[in-house]
Amino acid sequence: MSLDEKHEVGVEHVEIRPPSTGSGEGVKDAELLAQDIRPSAERRLVRMLDMRLLPTIILIFIMNYIDRVAVTAARLKGLSQDLGLSDIQYSTVLAVLYASYVPAQIPSNMILNRISRPSYYIPICVMLWGMTSALTGVSRNYAGILVARIFVGIPEAAFYPGAMYLLSRWYTRKELAFRSAILYGGLLISNAFGSLMAAGILSRMDGKMGIRAWRWLFYIEGAITIAIGILAIFLLPDYPHNTRWLSPAQRRLAQVRLAEDAGEADEDVASDSAFKGLIMAIKDPKVPLFAVMGCAQLLGLGFVNFFPTIAGTLGFSTTVTLLLAAPPWILATIVCCANAWNADRTGERFFHICAPWWGVMVGYIIGVTTMSIAGRYVAMFLMASGYAGFALTLVWVSNTVPRPPAKRAAAMGIVNGFGNLGNLISSYVWKAEWGPDYHQSMLIGLASLALATVLAIVLRSILVRQNKRLEREELDHLKGARRERIEEAARLEGITFDEALRRRRGFRYLV
Repeated sequence: MSLDEKHEVGVEHVEIRPPSTGSGEGVKDAELLAQDIRPSAERRLVRMLDMRLLPTIILIFIMNYIDRVAVTAARLKGLSQDLGLSDIQYSTVLAVLYASYVPAQIPSNMILNRISRPSYYIPICVMLWGMTSALTGVSRNYAGILVARIFVGIPEAAFYPGAMYLLSRWYTRKELAFRSAILYGGLLISNAFGSLMAAGILSRMDGKMGIRAWRWLFYIEGAITIAIGILAIFLLPDYPHNTRWLSPAQRRLAQVRLAEDAGEADEDVASDSAFKGLIMAIKDPKVPLFAVMGCAQLLGLGFVNFFPTIAGTLGFSTTVTLLLAAPPWILATIVCCANAWNADRTGERFFHICAPWWGVMVGYIIGVTTMSIAGRYVAMFLMASGYAGFALTLVWVSNTVPRPPAKRAAAMGIVNGFGNLGNLISSYVWKAEWGPDYHQSMLIGLASLALATVLAIVLRSILVRQNKRLEREELDHLKGARRERIEEAARLEGITFDEALRRRRGFRYLV
């Protein structure tokens, strides 16, 4: 990465305020930056975010995936028979969600970067997908459930890349992986909770008020999601410069932390429009590499949409099958958090992302070579734990394309959006006719994860080379937006421009 490119690693949609004039207001804003006060103030700020932001988005994420994959549990209790779905029609029902979910992610993240109140935008989307998910229960035929699935995908597109972007606006590079893993742990544990919740609803609600149990599944889960969306309005933060439940001094500290992390203020200057951010992201060769890698990995991890079906190949009843599907996801959550915690401590990304994929590949090999109950159940644990790698993908994107936020938001939308094409393709990979062994499906997954590994190696090589180039180059003759962002970082931190420039020279990509 040349120095001319490096300035595009720069800032966010925050009003750039003039330096303090020494008034009482300015002194108050800077009071937490004193050396004797700042460490404890920063710990309190991070703890506040951990206790308010993280639980809210984890709860939303749990319902996000429970709503999305409810159709797979409903299939075990008569959905396909009641709606007259063929195998290819059922696969299309799964795939069509991604047809709307994938393209909506890029514009959604671009919107999120430009608006000032994500605490309204994300909860509104949560309530919309909860309502649409609940309405899936009134479907009477193939066309009805197809339409419902299309409209579930549009508001859902706002959440995961949007939540990851929101985290990147509050946490430093060395804090982000573990918090992102905790968030993604919500997805993994949702597979366990979703199976347990589905088991309870499907076993107890059939025929209540003359309604089939699979319809109750959509009604109940959709209603819970709507309630959580309403609650999120009051709990989620906005951005560091305008969150209402932080004091001015805490907002200043939040901005300074991110400015120090990259040597530039995490702000968009006037020229950093959403469209320009999109163009910068498209032109960065690392972004399409990440996008294809994400697609390959999600194709390799596409078993998630068929996990109850895979568990069903063990030969137990519907209730026991759903109960057996929960433990692998509980282990996967633990592995995900431990893996990310170590990634934050070491600053390493490549092996922490790829090693879980290699575990999935071992699981596929076991699944292909044996039909024993014990062997295939062990394989299910390895497969579920592979999501610990995916949990760090957008973290690596955020570390690799940190500035400006307009570019970062677009890059995260592109990578996650294009990556979910892998989920769309996988809807047709796990065919019922290939069951109960699903050898062909596992071999396709094996090849996909091998491709993802190769692309990750290429990305790591690029970043290592760019880091070496940064070590050789000097940040001289700064002009325009680059200089403006570093000057803003110096103002926020209360240091000289030269000191901010020295810190900027210390920036390196995490590999």
